[in-house]
This record gives sequence, structure tokens and C-alpha cells, in this order.
Amino acid sequence: MTESSSSHYQVLRVAVTATEKEIKVAYRRAARSAHPDHGGDAATFRRVTAAYETLIDPQRRKAYDRSYGAGAAPADAGTHFDAPAAGSRASATVRRPGGGRNTAGDPPVYVPPYDGSGEIPLIPLEQAGQQVHGMPRKRGIFGAEARIQREMRTVQLLSRQVLTAIPAARLINGLQSPADNSHIDHAVLSGYRLALVNSMLLPKGAYAWDGRTLNHGGRAVAPPQLARVVWAMQDIFPELNVTGWTVVFSPDGNLHEPVIDHHRRPAGPMETVQIVNAAGLVRGLKEFLAAGPAPNTVNVPVLARLLRGMH
Repeated sequence: MTESSSSHYQVLRVAVTATEKEIKVAYRRAARSAHPDHGGDAATFRRVTAAYETLIDPQRRKAYDRSYGAGAAPADAGTHFDAPAAGSRASATVRRPGGGRNTAGDPPVYVPPYDGSGEIPLIPLEQAGQQVHGMPRKRGIFGAEARIQREMRTVQLLSRQVLTAIPAARLINGLQSPADNSHIDHAVLSGYRLALVNSMLLPKGAYAWDGRTLNHGGRAVAPPQLARVVWAMQDIFPELNVTGWTVVFSPDGNLHEPVIDHHRRPAGPMETVQIVNAAGLVRGLKEFLAAGPAPNTVNVPVLARLLRGMH
């Protein structure tokens, strides 16, 4: 990781939960060592100063956090590589000592580890160990109650049927979208895979999804616009494999209703968003997250950046 790719928190060597006092103390310490008059480097001193000016101002810090800050990515990550870099500490978690591959059901492994090596943890171990972060919040006036009910159903579904099967999975609710002023209802991070999830409530029946349009009885139903958010998050996290999922609930709570038939367009590109019912979401997410190269890994830097992006 180069210094220019470090976040403001990493430059000052403070956690993302640092208080104003801790930021001031860290700045004074970093500024003394980086100042050119004390033998430091001018460019490093400018980075230290910029980091302090951003984090000490509540409004600027809030805006920085919601942009998911800056973070280190592999040097050759033009697109996601869906695997730990060779020789990295993460790569050591891919295989068991006996040569078997780690599975999604294995106990979580934190990267970087909380081993007291002197590195300042981006977030405390207690926070990194939580599987669920944040809860749906009221946003706006119209339709808020129905939206919150859908989001709560999604949180319960993921908590009971996905997180229990994948101990390293982390559910983050209520993210600010990097693509526009909207929100990402839910994000599930496990290893080097990230799933963005939102929801709809539709009557029972048979629906057809062709990758672009959701049809029912000859009429098109407009699903939430999630694809552009997936691409924006892929740009922010090139080291991850990012996908989008829209879960469709039925009014009676039947996980297998409504029925969603998938019809891919001929010669069409691979879609970044899947539309599924509740049972399909559970099955699809488990397969997607478990198929990653290190599914039992808690990627602490990515988790920290996601937590900063919560509304």
C-alpha cells in the first residue's frame, strides 16, 4: 500500500471511530515527524495536514465518510480480481494447514489480524465481530412505513438464513449510494465478495425477469435501479466482486412467492443484478458468498469503509 492510497484515518494512524481529541493528538504526533523542519518530507506533511483538516471538521468528515473515503487496492486492480493478492496476509487464509480449502462455515479470520502488532485497527475488534450493523431508518414521509417493513423483513431473512451459515459475513444496513443521493438498503460482505440488496413487495403470481425488465401479465413492473449502484461500488472496491440483488416479497410472507422466472436475453451481457423471491435470495447469496476465494475472511479495511458510508 502506498501512502498516496491511504485513507485520512490511515495517514493519521487513528481508527475510524476516533474522537476529536484523539484526532488532534494524532495530528500533532504525525505533524512533528513529517514536518520538513524536523527532517520530514513535504509531501507527507501535506497529506497529514489535509487529513487533519478533513477529519477535524464534522461536516467535512461526514462527507468524506459517506464517499467511502480512500482505501488501498491492489496495484493491478483494473477490475475485480476476486482473490487475495499473492503473498498478502489475506492469501494465507485461503488454505487450511492440512491443505484443504477454507469454507464459508469456518470461524472468521480477520485480515489484517487483531494480533497487537502495533498497527492501529481501523475499527475495534468488538465492532468487526458484529454480524449486523445498523438498522433501517425512516427516510422521507411518503411510503416510509412500507419501506421499513420490507427492509426489516430483509434483515430478518438475511440474519436467520445467511449469516448463521456464513460466520464471517457482515450485514451493513442503510448505506449512502455513491452513484446518487439514494440509499443502498443492505450490503452483505464476506471475504472478497459484496452483495447489495434491496426489496420490493408484489402480489403473488408468476413474473418473468430477463435481466432488464420484470414482466407480469404482459405488463412491465419497474424494479429498483440498482445496476448503476453496483458499478459505482465496483469502482470504489476494485478488489471485490460486487453484485446486486432485488428480493421480491409476497404479502403473506411465503418465501417461495411470487414466482420469478429468469429468461436471459439472447447474446446479452452478464447482468449485475438478480431479481429473486426470498427463497431465491437465500439460496443465491449463500452460493455467491461461499464460492469466493476466502469466504471465512472478514475484510476489515472494506468493512470499515462501508461502516463510514452509513447514512
